[in-house]
Amino acid sequence: MEEELQKLTINEGKGGNESDIELSSVISLRLLDLSDIDDFMVWASDDKVTRFCSFDSYTSKEDGINYIKNTVSRHPWYRAICVNNRPVGSISVTANSGNDKCRGELGYVLAADYWGKGIATKAVKMVANTIFDEWPHLERLEALVVVDNAGSQRVLEKAGFKREAVLRKYLILKGTTRDCVIFSLLSTDPRN
Repeated sequence: MEEELQKLTINEGKGGNESDIELSSVISLRLLDLSDIDDFMVWASDDKVTRFCSFDSYTSKEDGINYIKNTVSRHPWYRAICVNNRPVGSISVTANSGNDKCRGELGYVLAADYWGKGIATKAVKMVANTIFDEWPHLERLEALVVVDNAGSQRVLEKAGFKREAVLRKYLILKGTTRDCVIFSLLSTDPRN
């Protein structure tokens, strides 16, 4: 089911110039499927985009198809972030189990051409406004961000997440042990 986020005006070019191109685009979330493979490869094969991701850039369409078939299609909450119904990224919530089932982890990625336009922030807000209703057992939504990824930290702060702590030497990313910032949003927190 496609969930319309809201109409968003995207301004491109240098601010204040009459030559700026103004595009009116609809931002939405929907299931990602095999027909989206070419759009998926735009961001999944870009080293600039995957720099802070747990996966390496995809180098073949076949690997991308296998990922969509074997991982995305089986994931309980994985959506494409779309501009005018065209996937430009993805967002997911991964559930914990057992004594940790009250928590879920948010992850997202966006094609570099769409950075700095408020699209990721809008997508995160959409998830934050719906996931606690969809998963009533969930009380806390978390996101881990490598300390060097200032853009992603801004996305979460603008979406109403609270910065809680820096977790030193928390994970190994691309062969290097990295510090991470942990952000959270509680089911009882006000929504933006």
